[in-house]
Amino acid sequence: MTRTLAEAALTVLRTADPAGKAAAAREIAAAWRHGAIAQVGVATPPDRPARPARPALRPPREVPRRRIGAGRRGRVALLHALAHIELNAIDLAFDIVARFAHEGMPRAFHDDWIAVGDDEARHYMMLARRLTELGASYGDLVAHDGLWQAAERTADDLLARLAVVPMVLEARGLDVTPAMIDRLRAAGDGRSADLLQTIHDEEIDHVAAGVRWFRFLCGRRGLEPEPTWRELVGSRFAGTLKPPFNRSSRDLAGLLAGFYEPLADPQR
Repeated sequence: MTRTLAEAALTVLRTADPAGKAAAAREIAAAWRHGAIAQVGVATPPDRPARPARPALRPPREVPRRRIGAGRRGRVALLHALAHIELNAIDLAFDIVARFAHEGMPRAFHDDWIAVGDDEARHYMMLARRLTELGASYGDLVAHDGLWQAAERTADDLLARLAVVPMVLEARGLDVTPAMIDRLRAAGDGRSADLLQTIHDEEIDHVAAGVRWFRFLCGRRGLEPEPTWRELVGSRFAGTLKPPFNRSSRDLAGLLAGFYEPLADPQR
């Protein structure tokens, strides 16, 4: 029997091996694009995706800060942290497909999030390969579980998930990545800098998908997007919005300042 998209997404979520998870994500994305998987269907995703035994997960405060200026070790720590983010992002993309399949969203919604999951899988593979080139591998260092905690806090509502994951967490990546790229280039690591530039540029589309479908769902529910977003972020996001913001990249994604500037942390 041919699997539905929601059922196929469970394969990604149930795969613990990082390379296997990324490969499954890319295979499912290709099958969806080419019509080998045609129906969305419904499925019940796990509360938590399968994870490898390594890296050990610690509270964020127990994970050492990444310092690019610390030579190869600092660059490895940065790339390891980014690989961990991308591995989580694979699961987040496929979880949104499976968990909210019952919402009856247009096919274009599923097209977008499967494309996002495909990108995140490719990003993970790029970073894992670069770690290997630097004599390291994913799992060598500790990591934290903050991204999936955000998923747990938004598991009951697609609108909240869209508000927090692409429009807060991925948008934060747009803010901080350019400085990482500059520091890597200053350290003479143009190869890693180029990888991060590719990731940054493609993440603009991911944030844009979040904005697009957040606005769509607000329209369906008769809600005003900007105040609704601020209310959801205030109630569902545990952190604060930290300036400086990358206004140019956020604008390209359609995430305009009227959404986030009223919530900017005045301490920053």
